[in-house]
Amino acid sequence: MTVAIMGGTGIYNLPGIKVTEKRVRNAYGDAVVYLGQGDYDDVIFLTRHGVDHTTPPHKVNYRANLKALKDLGVTRIMATYAVGAITTGYPVMELAVLRDFLDFTSGRETSFFDTIERGIGHVEMSKPYCPVMSAKTIELGPAHGIGVNDGATYVATNGPRFESPAEIKMYQMLGGDVVGMTGCPEVYLAGELGMAFAAVALPINLAAGLEENITIHEGNIDMVREKMVRLMLDVLKNTSDEDCKPPLLL
Repeated sequence: MTVAIMGGTGIYNLPGIKVTEKRVRNAYGDAVVYLGQGDYDDVIFLTRHGVDHTTPPHKVNYRANLKALKDLGVTRIMATYAVGAITTGYPVMELAVLRDFLDFTSGRETSFFDTIERGIGHVEMSKPYCPVMSAKTIELGPAHGIGVNDGATYVATNGPRFESPAEIKMYQMLGGDVVGMTGCPEVYLAGELGMAFAAVALPINLAAGLEENITIHEGNIDMVREKMVRLMLDVLKNTSDEDCKPPLLL
């Protein structure tokens, strides 16, 4: 069993865990991953923006990243996203467990099934985020001293610009709860490759139009992020491949 954590803005390492850097090349490009050592030798860490945050959201090579994890034997993934809060049910600096998404991205490579040679497939998205890992996140959250809120719908936008107030109103009307720039196509690419995928979002600001100007909350954010990573490691440790099934491929 090999599992992975995919980190977003501000998540550039696994606190207290020694890792070895590895570059993986596949048909979609190169990906850099970090292999855990010691008690965490079954954990792989991938920071989608790079450790120096040099890759903007619309330029991340999502297919190379996910294929690299698959080639290394990963069966389950937990991902984290820094987001803006759209609705009041998901307060800033508390985690939001993702259950659904709205995809407003464009110009990205969104499938592995893009040529006849690679075959044709349709990944089923009735439950895009693994219910078992999501439930375990809710269960274990209090033990890590971090607020966890369930049931969020993630709105994926293209970036790198922030959204306009009118766009945020539209996303609210469509049922969005948090907004970010990297959640898609990750979730359904993982499904195409047969990997179970769960995700937590950390709202670090209120979205455009909800306050006069967007304010990024940075007070105790490093401590919150460390607790979040510890929680995700705990969730991966306390779930199994037998319980966590990937989406169906039709």
